[in-house]
Amino acid sequence: MAESPFTGKRGRRRRRYAYGPYAGGPDPLAPPFDIRAAMDEIGRDVMEGSSPRQALQELLRRGMQNRRGLDDLTRQVWQRRRDLQRDNRLDGTLEEVRELLQRAMDAEREALGNEDSDDARFREMQLDALPSDTGGAVRELDSYDWRSAEAREAYQEIRDLLGREMLDQRFEGMKQAMENASPEDVERVREMLDDLNNLLAQHAQGQDTAQQFSEFMAKHGEFFPENPQNTDELVDLLAARAAAAQRMLNSMSAEQRAELAELAQQAFGDPRLAQALAQLDAQLQGLRPGEDWQGSGRFRGDNPMGMGEATRAMEELGQLDALAEQLAQSYPGARLEDIDLDAIGDLLGEDARVDARTLADLERELQRQGLFERAADGSLQLSPKAIRRLGESALRDVVDRIGARRGERETRRSGAAGEATGATRPWAFGDTEAWSVPRTLLNAELRRAGGDPRRLDVSDVEVVETEQRTRAAVALLVDTSWSMVAEGRWVPMKRTALALHQLISTRFRGDDLALITFGRHAQTVELGELVGLEGAYAQGTNLHHALMLAERHLRKHSDAMPVVLVVTDGEPTAHLEPDGEAYFDYPPSLHTLRATVGEVDRLAGMKAAFTFFVLGDDPRLAAFMDDVARRCGGRVVAPTLDGLGAEVVADYLRTRR
Repeated sequence: MAESPFTGKRGRRRRRYAYGPYAGGPDPLAPPFDIRAAMDEIGRDVMEGSSPRQALQELLRRGMQNRRGLDDLTRQVWQRRRDLQRDNRLDGTLEEVRELLQRAMDAEREALGNEDSDDARFREMQLDALPSDTGGAVRELDSYDWRSAEAREAYQEIRDLLGREMLDQRFEGMKQAMENASPEDVERVREMLDDLNNLLAQHAQGQDTAQQFSEFMAKHGEFFPENPQNTDELVDLLAARAAAAQRMLNSMSAEQRAELAELAQQAFGDPRLAQALAQLDAQLQGLRPGEDWQGSGRFRGDNPMGMGEATRAMEELGQLDALAEQLAQSYPGARLEDIDLDAIGDLLGEDARVDARTLADLERELQRQGLFERAADGSLQLSPKAIRRLGESALRDVVDRIGARRGERETRRSGAAGEATGATRPWAFGDTEAWSVPRTLLNAELRRAGGDPRRLDVSDVEVVETEQRTRAAVALLVDTSWSMVAEGRWVPMKRTALALHQLISTRFRGDDLALITFGRHAQTVELGELVGLEGAYAQGTNLHHALMLAERHLRKHSDAMPVVLVVTDGEPTAHLEPDGEAYFDYPPSLHTLRATVGEVDRLAGMKAAFTFFVLGDDPRLAAFMDDVARRCGGRVVAPTLDGLGAEVVADYLRTRR
């Protein structure tokens, strides 16, 4: 935001502002995270059989809210890596040296050709006898007395280029800094390398001090724009680059490595530079053996890179590999906070950095809001708060489907006292109903108008007349046989249970709900257990056992209206024997059918209201359920998968009325 002051009529300073796009980091006006949408996705995956940890990781891999996930960012990392190797090659310095050498040779031959002397012919013979490899030729020409000034200049450029490239491999910006370097500049570099090697040698023996490091930086700090704060930071910095330089050499052919090794002796016309750098590399490798000194890369492009540029490319490849590992989140205890956002911004761009930061913030917010908790075995599981969120979402979807019923009983109070009739009555000992404040105050005023000075008397109190509200004991029996998983009915079944549980726990708190699963055996489960239940291949649909558990639940609440809701996609193929073992047979045995129907009769004798929700189009199942419903006075509903939750909730509300 720019401002320009100017003076008004009264001399008072005013300001004029110009507004533009915000560019100061995270947008402070950005909408908050849609935790509900994130929980819906996590909940869906959990209900399909994923663990909460897997579901969270899957969400972060996919991304959401128009933000790329970890998978997309990882693909961008590998694309950047492929582009770097596909478009470039490593022999740029060798190619430039060959061009300079050829220019020097052509200029020298031209100058010698213009001379008519035995010395000129002898020099031509010297040039013809040079080694065929570039390194050997440059070495042999070290003592050659050039006749051509242009040739001498080109040869000197080779020496300067080699020196600058070798320094640029280890020290950032040295190639440009050493452009047109004077002998004094070269001497200062050699002195810095000698002091650096001495410092590292003492550091390796544990004999260096903070004072020595400070003195070194005071003398040579210009060579280290990164401004390391101690010797260890300096070693880390230099070792990373030296390892990248070694990986660059490993990526070249044996002939190219040999040429560079020989050319290195000609850097700035003095082999001492190459020797100092070799000593530096050896010390760094000893101090940081954990760096990647053996790696390599395959570069096959057309763009030639110099030694410094190629080393930075190798360093970038290493950073991309580290970034890919961070994005994979495959190591123990991995968190998105581990991802280096600055590295993502540098390597992949600002948009990628924003996407990664958004994912990290989302993970942190999910943890902060307590949507996950640790189980006794240390695994991650959905917290009760998260289960409630899923229930709210499931119920909201159901309400959208039965909009005509929306709002029913929303304002009715729960509890044993019942519903207000609109009438009042005098309070009597033992009454727990709410006072009618208007009637109580009116009675007090009328009494005082008759001359009684007391402000309030127990005889003034009237309470709200209520009618006893019916409680319900509800048993929701859900089929968990393998066919429910195989036919895609697993998640709709769980969302149905979530919606019904949410409705009862928030609006009909006086009712008691039991969730009963039945496969080969039946069991009563908590909502969290049902949500996280994994599908397993098990034969058997033991409705008989489930009805026995439902009967036990209804008898515990004998003062409540009994309601039995059954969700299944198969005929009863198992029943419980007296010894507690499950008997399975398919097609269903007559013994299983009799046991199941007998349990239905017992529940019907308790005046239970039955509804059977039949999934699929099995005619045998439909016929069996029709017969059972007629026998117990119940109903059969054949919902679609999308409409299952709405049908179950609507039937519960109908039965409650």
